[in-house]
Amino acid sequence: MANLSQLIARAQSLCEQRGVRLTAQRERVYEIIVQSKRAISAYDLLDVLRETEPQAKPPTVYRALDFLLSQGFVHKVESTNSFIACCLPGHEQHCSQLLICDSCGTVEECHTDTLSTALQQKANQVNFAVSHHVVETHGTCHTCQVATQKMQ
Repeated sequence: MANLSQLIARAQSLCEQRGVRLTAQRERVYEIIVQSKRAISAYDLLDVLRETEPQAKPPTVYRALDFLLSQGFVHKVESTNSFIACCLPGHEQHCSQLLICDSCGTVEECHTDTLSTALQQKANQVNFAVSHHVVETHGTCHTCQVATQKMQ
């Protein structure tokens, strides 16, 4: 994944192109998500945001999340009701494929074009208009597998 400054610069550029504002608060919420080592919930976001903005309230975070989701800068991990930064901001309508570790909570975004194509072809066959799609796969990451093997 790109580093924080690259993702922020990309988000700022996309917002300028689209005629929308990446306010300081939206940018700060985005930074928190990008810096998080795992998917982060809205309330955990709020806790981190309050470290620098004590007056922040839940609607502040939810408005920022709505904006970031609508611009494609973050993805919602539906099964855990949490959020991760998109590794390809600006690529419209890409199929987000998430590998979610049930042990440590890390989420890795990946892209398999053949899976995306197969899903779109199936949708076309049944005249289904896809607005967005997220494929979530749960399991155990390599780090947790190794840790489990060492404990045995």
